[in-house]
Amino acid sequence: MLQKTSLDQLFILDIETVPCVGCHDELNDMLRLLWEHKCHALRREKGWSSSRADVEEMPSHLEAASLFEQAGIYAEFGRVVCISVGCFYLDKQEEQWRFKVKSFADHDEKKMLQEFSTLLARKPNYLLCAHNGKEFDFPYLGRRLLINGLQLPPQLDIAGKKPWEIPHLDTMELWKFGDRKSFTSLALLAAMFGIPTPKDDISGADVARVYYSDNDLPRIVHYCQKDIITTARLLQRFRGEVPFGDNAVVYADEVGVVMRRV
Repeated sequence: MLQKTSLDQLFILDIETVPCVGCHDELNDMLRLLWEHKCHALRREKGWSSSRADVEEMPSHLEAASLFEQAGIYAEFGRVVCISVGCFYLDKQEEQWRFKVKSFADHDEKKMLQEFSTLLARKPNYLLCAHNGKEFDFPYLGRRLLINGLQLPPQLDIAGKKPWEIPHLDTMELWKFGDRKSFTSLALLAAMFGIPTPKDDISGADVARVYYSDNDLPRIVHYCQKDIITTARLLQRFRGEVPFGDNAVVYADEVGVVMRRV
């Protein structure tokens, strides 16, 4: 399947998410209560009740506050602050692949998601590709689109479809070869295949701090862009191809006007 997939019919994407508010105390009363219920579920899921007596003894509101930094990974308690999308196109003059990068980043999540959805709707036959996208990026985007009252683009409107009808590729799933027991990070695979790491500045765990404390959304955008460039190069290695170099990456707006080069 991978060899039959045309690179220029793919959207490579990555998202960055943060908790819906800057700290636990900013939640309204209902969400605060529901987050406490979520924390109890996390405690059972991770076995904290038997292995972490210190957490078990904590009052629920203190436990919930201490865990709130993790809220960004749940679409019900988080929000998207950046979506980076990349696509391959063939430079016919130089006979090589180039990789065009477009980022949507805004403090207004609904506006950002609408712009992203419009891009996908223009290319309904394009497949989506991400690292761990089937477990995180794709469902998170679908949920946040619905929460914001927006229609799903064709690639995320998967209700009732059979697995082979869903237009998604996942580089982590491809690497598993059917093994469901483990998670393999993008940084680890980049190291294995000799691809420059995307984690040389910040990691996913730093995004909420950089957003709320440092107020540095451009830094998050840059980090997100490096992730899709790495994912695209990894996909090429999976296909037995030589990954594109830095001089093949272009940053463009929606109509393809080059903004700058790496």
